[in-house]
Amino acid sequence: MELGRTGTAAVTDGSPFGTDNLPYGVFSTPSTRPRVGVRLGDTVVDLGAALGSDGPDAAFAAPVLNPFMAQGRTRWAEVRERITALVAAGVPDAAVHAVGDVVLHLPFEVADYVDFYACEHHATNLGRLFRPDTEPLTPNWKHMPLGYHGRAGTVVVSGTDIVRPSGQRKDTADAAPAFGPSTRLDIEAELGFVVGVGTPLGAPIPVDAFAEHVFGAVLVNDWSARDLQAWEYVPLGPHLGKSFATSVSPWVVPLLALEAARIPLPGQDDPRPLPYLRASAPWGLDVDLAVEWNGEVVSRPPYREMYWSPAQMLAHMTVNGASTRTGDLFASGTVSGPATNQRGSLIELSSGGREPITVTGEPRTFLLDGDTVSLTGTAPGAAGGRIGFGEVRGRIRPARLTSAGRRPRLTDRRRSVTS
Repeated sequence: MELGRTGTAAVTDGSPFGTDNLPYGVFSTPSTRPRVGVRLGDTVVDLGAALGSDGPDAAFAAPVLNPFMAQGRTRWAEVRERITALVAAGVPDAAVHAVGDVVLHLPFEVADYVDFYACEHHATNLGRLFRPDTEPLTPNWKHMPLGYHGRAGTVVVSGTDIVRPSGQRKDTADAAPAFGPSTRLDIEAELGFVVGVGTPLGAPIPVDAFAEHVFGAVLVNDWSARDLQAWEYVPLGPHLGKSFATSVSPWVVPLLALEAARIPLPGQDDPRPLPYLRASAPWGLDVDLAVEWNGEVVSRPPYREMYWSPAQMLAHMTVNGASTRTGDLFASGTVSGPATNQRGSLIELSSGGREPITVTGEPRTFLLDGDTVSLTGTAPGAAGGRIGFGEVRGRIRPARLTSAGRRPRLTDRRRSVTS
């Protein structure tokens, strides 16, 4: 059964990019400037060419989604209805481009970036690795969504190569720290949320006002240098171990497309959250992620297992009066499930590097130069099938010159690096 027809191609039933999805992105062709489009099947619909470019529609000619996102929820719903009607009637040929013929860009200008730590399974796993002699969850973990403020300028679009970061590291047996390329380079499979309508300083966002401010969701890979992180994170938290790169998918799935994916949150009764974190109808999202390492699926993290909801993250992020801006990105933190093959980071999958996993026939722990990691995700759609988030992919490049002016020695790809 066809869901809709463009001027050049049909969108068949079962496509993760049917009319119940319609994710937004920014694309260009060899002879044109970046502009806003919508993914429909294996095509991109140029919204300026399809809907017009006058008045509020001038936002579709922008090289980022920010002007459109800033127009607000009523406008988002109106445009979605117009696109759906256009697809049913037939999109003009001139507005349709094959996905393989376009270049996809970072879909929005990132204003600020906050990364949370909202998955109980992940926090418990890391707590056991980092603090084996204490309780895995810190005393504050179930009282508020913990997070850190990241670096907006190093958020990159899928397909961007990731240069191995360098910095200080110190093992417990070392007398002093050393400088060099990270040898425990990791990934974090996450879901991110993009603010469309910002708020002024001193105006917290209530937990039930989430949909008035958040435009949509993207896949996120928060690359992590675990050796740099372990040495620096006490007492102020992640810095160089996280700030070198965060990758996002090129498609922003609108919040309006995720209504069918809403599910109840896991129980938050012991302890009960403080009033500002209590929603009138608490909800999470039923999103299935997959982590591919050099072409092999090594994990399938379930977002449905998250303890803190996106609405609670936003409410907590602004409860102190912090302002928000169009283009703010906040991510969930690593998504992990209760099963071993549902862990969303390599440090968890390999038990801190002590238990290598087999990838394409080799025992592996952390990332080596030349490795490629790809994250994908799907969720229930309104039409009864699955809608897709696309892909966020990155390949590891060797570290650049060290402080001594020398290139680091290339890693032996035949063995794992665990220290």
